[in-house]
Amino acid sequence: MEVLEKNRLEIVQEYISKGMDCSRYRELVHQLAEIGKTTGDEQSEAMINYTKLNDRRMTRWDKTFKIREDIQQKLQALDKELMFLVITESWCGDAAASLPVVNKIAETSPNISLKVVLRDESPELIDAFLTNGARSIPKVIILDEANNEIIGEWGPRPSIATQMVADFKEEHGKLTAEFKQDLQVWYNKNKGQNILEDILELLALE
Repeated sequence: MEVLEKNRLEIVQEYISKGMDCSRYRELVHQLAEIGKTTGDEQSEAMINYTKLNDRRMTRWDKTFKIREDIQQKLQALDKELMFLVITESWCGDAAASLPVVNKIAETSPNISLKVVLRDESPELIDAFLTNGARSIPKVIILDEANNEIIGEWGPRPSIATQMVADFKEEHGKLTAEFKQDLQVWYNKNKGQNILEDILELLALE
């Protein structure tokens, strides 16, 4: 177990050095949307359309997600130097709803940095952080930089949405297009608060 954890830590550190900041990632997604392309290995019409949609979604989330003042104060008082390493792709709807929230959490604290890497360019990293054996995204890996320790991971969905997906799969076998639409409606109604709660719990601030 210690060897495995050491390997995961080395992999995380390697990809942090390769990562881009969130503004650079957002520029990349916007540029790809403008020219009709997407990140990732699959340049299909569907993936390109998702990238265009998610570019608009992330812009909307930037404007609508708010952190309460008392929580802002907790984040600003955080005394650990942390790195959030986010694994994503531009076509992922869950990532489009999550990244602006995670980024605003990082921006609120002077002691949290954030880097973004693309899943399909980071096979060794995503394979070290599988979800039920799958390369599900987004994933947020939280590194305590002072102690050189992985203190948590989050994703691919907030806890309430994870339960919604599990319940639907148990009843229907797989996710439908209609359910995915319903999930986006839930994200919009929840306004990022479940993601915020999950991350605060990982940071022991909740």
